Formats: sequence, structure tokens, C-alpha cells
Amino acid sequence: MLPRLMSYIINNGVANHDTAYILRIGGLMVFAVLVMIIGGTLGTYFAAKASICFTSDLRRDIFKKVQRFSFANIDAFSTGSLVTRLTNDIQQVQNVLTMGLKMALRAPGMFVGALIMAFMMNLRLALIILVVIPLLLGTIILILKTAFPRFQIMQEKLDKLNSGIQEALMNVRVVKSFVREDFEIQKFSGLNEDLKEGSMRALKIVIMTMPVMMLAMNLTTLAVVWYGGNLIIGGNMPVGDLTAFTTYIVQILMSLMMLSMVFLQSSRAQASLVRINEVLDTEIDLNDEGASHKEKKVEAGRIEFKDVSFGYARENGISDLVLEHISFTAEPGQTIGIIGSTGSGKTSLVQLIPRLYDVSEGQVLVDGVDVREYSLRHLRDGVGMVLQKNDLFSGTIEENLRWGDEEAADEEISAAARSAQAEDFIKSFKFQYQSDIGQGGAGVSGGQKQRLCIARALLKKPKILILDDSTSAVDTATEARIRESFSGERKDITKLIIAQRISSVQDADLILVLEEGKIIGKGTHEELLKSCTAYEEIYMTQTGSARMGEEVSE
Repeated sequence: MLPRLMSYIINNGVANHDTAYILRIGGLMVFAVLVMIIGGTLGTYFAAKASICFTSDLRRDIFKKVQRFSFANIDAFSTGSLVTRLTNDIQQVQNVLTMGLKMALRAPGMFVGALIMAFMMNLRLALIILVVIPLLLGTIILILKTAFPRFQIMQEKLDKLNSGIQEALMNVRVVKSFVREDFEIQKFSGLNEDLKEGSMRALKIVIMTMPVMMLAMNLTTLAVVWYGGNLIIGGNMPVGDLTAFTTYIVQILMSLMMLSMVFLQSSRAQASLVRINEVLDTEIDLNDEGASHKEKKVEAGRIEFKDVSFGYARENGISDLVLEHISFTAEPGQTIGIIGSTGSGKTSLVQLIPRLYDVSEGQVLVDGVDVREYSLRHLRDGVGMVLQKNDLFSGTIEENLRWGDEEAADEEISAAARSAQAEDFIKSFKFQYQSDIGQGGAGVSGGQKQRLCIARALLKKPKILILDDSTSAVDTATEARIRESFSGERKDITKLIIAQRISSVQDADLILVLEEGKIIGKGTHEELLKSCTAYEEIYMTQTGSARMGEEVSE
């Protein structure tokens, strides 16, 4: 209404020198402006609130979904890609929502309102707009079709950059120890340059939009002024009407420009939404569906592998078996040692017990029940696992240990630390259990980190304890004390110990020797020295013994 009111002032108030009329219409214009200010402010506030709350919920739901992913699901995405999807991609959605909600009613409303007012004022002059609008719409559609794939490529390049940054920062100690800083800088520069080129290619579309819109606006305004000026000269149109009509033309084209920017941002957000939906739509391959013993808990800790074969899934659906026809039984309280060369399938074997992966063939039974029949929560509550890569979280030592049991009493925490031979070094710290450690365990040595992870697993009071080469950074004397505590106060726990040193497993009730995913030896230390050549060779290499018969007899 503002341009129309302005035309009234020019045509009637100024032409007739009617000050009262000018003030009256001017008052209406001030009122309209105040309404616009209030509406615009509230619109911006609620648009921001809605978009921020929506994307906050979306980010929470994606993170919750990722937490439920199996290892196989996580393997399908790189960590850097998941970080990008949780941050940058969601931010793109938030930006377009904020912009879209602010303009979703304003721009179409301005377009329709200005178009109606323009046709009401002068039908012939308004026909100019009908020529311009289809040309602009065609241009916008062409721009959008070009922009979408470019934005998708740009986000993928951002994935690679984030993955590169994460890898370099996580392995910064390795980088420095090998003096590879220059190589990493060069590698990062390449990824950064690649992202820059991809971003520039995508943003060239955005850069082109504004000049096209401004050219159309200026040419249309020029045509209206030229044609309207002729009408005024001919006495067929008041001066105020041309002023108002020109303003309506600008409003129509500005609304189209706003909509084009919303659509352009939507094109970028659409590329992000596709990537977000890939996470949300991922089918979690490990779940409780079909579990017939959902309420059952692990009580004794008996483990049985029945002709188990396993292979990691590939993109083409075909997997090479890393374990073949594995069969053995671990009775409650027994210690099972697992030894073999790198890549023999040791870690893959123990990961099947808590269902970090599912078997390809055969069965894994815990207390006589297939692990797939348990609920994941109850199964994993009964299994304590110290992974090959020991990870701690930023916070105090006590907070890290309480991952095993949030409600554990201080005495229980101390007992678990003593069993893991960790209490002595913990008490040597100034703040003892309240000492802060950095992300990933910064501030403690490799051996200390391993012992804290063992203590954390013991605090869980599991019926099954899996130690995946988790004492490799511990000296032999400390390792012996840890094994002694296991055979003492922790003797009711079924223990599976993966080790590179035979000394770590030679007292086990049963030792499995793996090679290329198959069990090539099974028995006690003495039995394997007699029956398994590979085990005998490992023992000789590690001990330097040449007289095996004497060693066995001793």
C-alpha cells in the first residue's frame, strides 16, 4: 500500500497544495511502516528460533542414530564425513530454513500484492512485467539445475578435507616422530586447494545470479519509465501513478530476486539434505529384531564357537572370509589365550562375542544361547572389552573409570584399579583419582593408559573379559601381577587374552593358534610345544631356546 499512498500524496496533496491531506496520508504511511517493523522483527525472531530448534533436533537425532550404528555401518562412512554431516551440512539446512521462513510469505506476498496493484493502476504498462517474469524464471531454473551437482561435489570435497585434518591431528605424534610435517602440510594444501576450486565453481553460480537479476530489474524499470513517460506527456497518466508503478515493478523483481536466492540456497541445502538422509536412512544391520531372549542376561560366561566363519562386507556385497570354521569352547572362569601373526583374525574372532559384527556362518553361543538371541544391551553388559586401541576421554581418571559402572562405590573403583595394577601410579598424581587427563588419554603413558582401560572394564563386573593385546605396553613384571589378580579375585570371569608374547598366555587353560583365519593349533602350552610347529617356532624366537625337549621336561 505504501507506493499507492505515495501516489495519492503526489497526485492530490502536492498538486492541490493540500497540507492536511498530505499529513493525513503521511500518517497512514507511518502506521503501515510501524506494522512492517513489528511484523519483520517477529518474523525474523520466529524464523531464527524455528530453524535453530529444528536443526538442533535433527543434529541430536543423527548423533543418536550414529551411536546405534554397528561397526559395519560406521565403516561405510568415513569419520570426517560423519563430522561434516553433523556440522556443516546441518548448518546449510539451518541457513536455508532461516532465510526461507523469513521470506516464505514475505516474497510471494510482495510479488502477488505488487502485481495486483500494478494491474489495477495501469493494465497496458503492467504487460511489460509479463514479458520479463518468464525470462527470469527460466534463468533461475537453469541456474538451479547447474548449482545442485556443484554444491554436492563441494560438500564431498569438504568431507575429504575434514578427514585429512582429523587424521593429521590424531596422528600428530607419528607425524613429528617421522619428521613428516612438510608432507602433511603439502597434503593438506592439496585438499584445501581442491575444496577452494570446488567452492569457487559452485559459488560462481551465486555470483552470476545477482547481475542477471539487477540487469532485468534495471531494463524493466527503464522500459516502464520510457513508456510511462510517454503516457504522462500524452496526459493519460498522473505523475504519482508512474512513481508508484515504478516502485511496484521494483517490488515484483525484488521478490523474485529474494525467491531466487532462497531457491539457490535450497539447492545447496538439498545437496546437504541428501547426505543427511543417507545417515538417517541407513539400515542398522545389528539390532534386537528377532531376538527371542531379550530379557536374558549373561550369567555364567560360557562361550562356544560352532563352525564359525566370518568376512567383512564389501561394497559389492561379496566378502573375503577372514575366519574359517572356528570351533572351540571356553568354560566359565577359564582363561583362553589367542596367539597368531598379524592379520590372522584374532581381533575379528573376539569381536563376534559382543556382536560388534555378526558371523557369516555358524554360531557363537554364550551360556548356550546364540548371541543374536540376546538383546544387545544385556549381551554387552555381560562382556568387558579392552580394545587393541585404548581410548580414554577428556575428564578425570575417576570419570573415565566410571564408564564401567556409574554407580560404583569408591572402594570398588580402588579394587578395580588395584587388579589392573593402576592404583600405584594413580596415587602418585597430585589429585589422584581426580587428576585430569586430556582427550584420548593425553597426559598418561601407553602402559598407564592400558591399565586404566583394564580397570574400567573390570569395574563393569563382566562375566566375560576380552583383552585384545591390551598389555603390550606394560612391562613383564606388571603384566604378571595383572594375570595373578585375574587368577585370584577375578577367577570367576571367563577371560580371552590376545597377545603377541607367549609369556602372556602360556598359563592359559586353552591356547588357540591362528593363521590366516584358521585354528592351526589348540591346547595348553605344553601340548602345543609338542604338537604345533608354528607355536614352537614363536616360542623359540621369543625365548631363544634351542633345546625344546629340555624346556618341556622342565
